[in-house]
Amino acid sequence: MSDDGTIAAERIEVLAEQAREAARAGHSDRAQECVRRARRVAERHRLSLPPSFERFVCDRCDTYLRPGRNARVRTQSGHVVVTCDCGGQTRYPYADE
Repeated sequence: MSDDGTIAAERIEVLAEQAREAARAGHSDRAQECVRRARRVAERHRLSLPPSFERFVCDRCDTYLRPGRNARVRTQSGHVVVTCDCGGQTRYPYADE
């Protein structure tokens, strides 16, 4: 990975943390802006968002998801289904042990 890629990855991590903190403090507009910036940096440098961050972001409206506040989380047929207030849904498989 080039130096630019390393710097971009660090920037994405910082923006992810800022989005998390802004959402926790109730500043949803600020959190959404951090998510959009992180996506933009990732696109420019052809990087993906960290999985721990990507699962808490709505693909439809770029909102940072807070289960119980602006997102509903359900299990269905071996998947976790996360539904944002905007109606966007994301599904993730889980291992049934």
